[in-house]
Amino acid sequence: MGQISVGDKVKFKSERMRYTVQACNDRFVVCTKPFNPLKTCLYTIIDFDECVRGTENLIFCAGFEDRKACEEALKRLTADVLDVNRSEVSHRNRIPLDIEKIYHANVKEGEEYVPVTS
Repeated sequence: MGQISVGDKVKFKSERMRYTVQACNDRFVVCTKPFNPLKTCLYTIIDFDECVRGTENLIFCAGFEDRKACEEALKRLTADVLDVNRSEVSHRNRIPLDIEKIYHANVKEGEEYVPVTS
């Protein structure tokens, strides 16, 4: 899926706020959005091969508060199958992929968006 790049915004049908793309490759997209009551962020990982999104399957993960942490998560997601640090989108906390719109970072609001169909 070459349509999404770092800095883009992703709007899901089941969410009110947009997520910001922090790290991505052809298969995975790591997105965050602010969670102001706790002064942190919430994250979701898109897996285009499985058409799902959700959290990482690690119990004690490093966090997703900045772009570097999201890039490290992307490395874990794409690690070799035999790598002990490998992770994936949680089977327990995954939901079907429900992208409504993708707002590209270099396109002004209202000019253009790329709808993605599942």
